[in-house]
Amino acid sequence: MVVQAAAIITSSSHLLFSSSRSLSRPSPSQLCVFDSKALVPCPNSTNTSKKKHGGGGLKCMAVSTASEAKTKKSKFEIQTLTGWLLKQEQTGVIDAELTIVISSISMACKQIASLVQRASISNLTGVQGAVNIQGEDQKKLDVVSNEVFSSCLRSSGRTGIIASEEEDVPVAVEESYSGNYIVVFDPLDGSSNIDAAVSTGSIFGIYSPNDECLADIGDDSTPGSNLLVAGYCMYSSSVIFVLTIGKGVFSFSLDPMYGEFVLTQENIQIPKAGKIYSFNEGNYQLWDDKLKKYIDDLKDPGSSGKPYSARYIGSLVGDFHRTLLYGGIYGYPRDKKSKNGKLRLLYECAPMSFIVEQAGGKGSDGHHRVLDITPTEIHQRAPIFIGSPDEVDKLQQYLA
Repeated sequence: MVVQAAAIITSSSHLLFSSSRSLSRPSPSQLCVFDSKALVPCPNSTNTSKKKHGGGGLKCMAVSTASEAKTKKSKFEIQTLTGWLLKQEQTGVIDAELTIVISSISMACKQIASLVQRASISNLTGVQGAVNIQGEDQKKLDVVSNEVFSSCLRSSGRTGIIASEEEDVPVAVEESYSGNYIVVFDPLDGSSNIDAAVSTGSIFGIYSPNDECLADIGDDSTPGSNLLVAGYCMYSSSVIFVLTIGKGVFSFSLDPMYGEFVLTQENIQIPKAGKIYSFNEGNYQLWDDKLKKYIDDLKDPGSSGKPYSARYIGSLVGDFHRTLLYGGIYGYPRDKKSKNGKLRLLYECAPMSFIVEQAGGKGSDGHHRVLDITPTEIHQRAPIFIGSPDEVDKLQQYLA
């Protein structure tokens, strides 16, 4: 039996051919290129075959292209942090070296998340017995987490200088493994909560490949002018990795099934205003009178009949993450005991301010933008008020 037409699809070139014989091999003249949603006549090789079959050629059925198939998102499709970073690299937002540094940080966070979850089982709760440069008692997990972070960054081969809350001075990476980027971090923020299994986190910032912000402290460089990447990882009911590379804020959740951070929220925007404030009111009597007046007014129901709600975890990452999603304001002001506040500028205040600004919020020391403050030392402390733009503006009016 003579087969009038046999269509063979070659996926790599999207070619179709028609044949007048069974199992015959098409000649180049029998091939036709089709376009999606178009019906294209397939030419015959000779006029003879045209007469023989009595037709002007076959119509090729349109076949959907791969790009059209992508519009139908599969319920199994996921975007991992690694895949997301590679896309940013391909579009020129970040370079390959920065991709490696961020990936090494995410690996450190995975390891710390596992350590936190197994802290009581692995005898990692309690105090180490040493005091860090801040004069604070080091928890066992503080020491271990610092080592994990430092190890991952050194092995990345793309980090030049590392500065940690737990280290007295910045550490230069061995020349054979060194790169250009400067990474600052608090390996385990809120570690005092570890023994009670309350949420903790890691905070990090990546500065541009020069050492101005850490070595030549006396110049006019500010955290805002050098900071390229900022983020944190929260260890709680889920492990959440929040990141900005200067193009919005993205949130990734650790999927225990795959062992990967998976994109869960894109372009996070903090609400313009909120009804939650997060301050350690145990220090109320140590505060400035203007700040006391501000807090007192937040508690006044006013015409709305409903005061602000107080929420304070005691972990910067936990309190900040809630503020980022729900709106409101987080504050750790200066007081009579801590003249310059308690939080550190380079690896706590600046990264969090960078994140909140990318989400449409504000970070202030009460009078100035945090990212405009020029550091004078590595572990410099600074007061901070951070959150919804309307709430930060309102506070600054009280403190003016």
